[in-house]
Amino acid sequence: MDITSHLTRTVSPAVLEDDHSPARKNLLEQFYAIFAARLADSSTYNRFADENIARDDQAFYDRVWTDGSQRDQIARELAGKHDVDATASRGLIAMAAPLAFYEIKSLAGSTPVPQFLSDNLASYQQHIPAWASTVLPGTISASTAAVEEPLADTVSTTTAPQPQQEEQQGGFLKALLPIIGLIILSALAWALLRGCQENPEPVATPAMSQQIAGASNVEAASLRVATDENSELYACRMSVGDETLQTNVMAALTAAFGDEANKCRADVDDHFTVDMPVAAQLTTVLPILKSVPNASMIIEGDTITVNTSDALALDKLIADLKAAAPAMKVQAERPLDLKDEIESSLFAATNAMKNLGDNPDPSDVARALSVQIINFSVDDATLPEVNKELLDQAAKIIAEVPDIKLMIIGHTDGQGSDDHNNELSRERANAVKEYLVSQGVDTNKLTTRGMGESEPIADNSTEQGRFHNRRIEFVVNDEPSSANDGMTINNESLDPDLNPLDSDNDDVLPDSDDVTQDMDVDTAN
Repeated sequence: MDITSHLTRTVSPAVLEDDHSPARKNLLEQFYAIFAARLADSSTYNRFADENIARDDQAFYDRVWTDGSQRDQIARELAGKHDVDATASRGLIAMAAPLAFYEIKSLAGSTPVPQFLSDNLASYQQHIPAWASTVLPGTISASTAAVEEPLADTVSTTTAPQPQQEEQQGGFLKALLPIIGLIILSALAWALLRGCQENPEPVATPAMSQQIAGASNVEAASLRVATDENSELYACRMSVGDETLQTNVMAALTAAFGDEANKCRADVDDHFTVDMPVAAQLTTVLPILKSVPNASMIIEGDTITVNTSDALALDKLIADLKAAAPAMKVQAERPLDLKDEIESSLFAATNAMKNLGDNPDPSDVARALSVQIINFSVDDATLPEVNKELLDQAAKIIAEVPDIKLMIIGHTDGQGSDDHNNELSRERANAVKEYLVSQGVDTNKLTTRGMGESEPIADNSTEQGRFHNRRIEFVVNDEPSSANDGMTINNESLDPDLNPLDSDNDDVLPDSDDVTQDMDVDTAN
């Protein structure tokens, strides 16, 4: 993935709004490369690693570059390069910095940001100008100097010297050779001695070759909720760090949606944080969403993202949520960029797989695999080529973990008949299993299930919602636990209780106490 291109697609529109100036767009693209190189330095990143950076925190740029002269140089150089007023340049950079930081953190996932940017230096290195070496850390500047602007202007254009001058210069240089040799030998000896004493990292290698000491892989707790055409609860998922937060969120859901809240699926794991910034306002926020039919809401960290097919209703929904939770960033879901969504998901899934370590927990494997988007063609179950590289890595991990058993679950959107969607989702899950088996995975480690449209995670009234609902999920089989991405399912009952607050048996899958739906299960293929 080209990090600068991704930021140009996601951050620049928010910064430029209706300004479609190519010069300003190019200025921001070059700034993103310089900004990424700066954050690749762990000492820089550690200054604000634990801060909750607001997206409108324009002073954040001043904390990334604490030297005012360097900030002025960046604004001045970019302004001159792209023919933009210097003051405007500084304003654009200050607006872009916190947004780009948030987006980079999302791309990095559980990987420490400096390590992520160092590992992917090649994707943005070519955009860093030579002059930026003076505003970047030593190892980064050493690897990027003169990448964009070769120092051709240092070549002399003077006409050939007269023979007498050439002879004089040659004699002078010959006299200097012994001195130069001694200087070089002394420098080499000093460098060797310093290397033995301090063991510095190699030149041109980003400083962040190791993870930040004590860096956390914990993700922000999240909640996804959607309503149907009657404003009833249509879809609900939460990922939380402990049962206390689960209980609090369930209480707010029950207050807003009544017994419908029992369908909310929860992944309770220390992989997620135990707090949610908007938790105290959920009893106000959720009724606002309930008032809008066919709407969806994603709460993650300090951001609330909403969508609905009615543009006027969307504007009102955003305004009402901002009033109810003023400390939160409330935004409309951006238009679907299929290519970027797929690339970003594969990028994040690849990083999650890399961070599994030796003998990983099966739930972590399932969760990492569920990050990827497997975008099958319409009404087709042929595995996309773009996913095979990641599945190749997964096959090696699954083959090496002795006791792992995974269920691959296919889901569709709400278009088409139930019977057709159930069959299509089962065929897609089988396609994933067959490929993993072809790469060496024991077939007994994998089962499949086709859920059709019965377990949505978003609305089905918008393009984005239908896209989210069409998905493949991996879950752990044969271990009872809560259900969600990375969830575990008991193979005997397939029947975990979703809401611990009541006496009902609220099941992931139907049995005698639930309304029966058609589902396809394959445990033998």
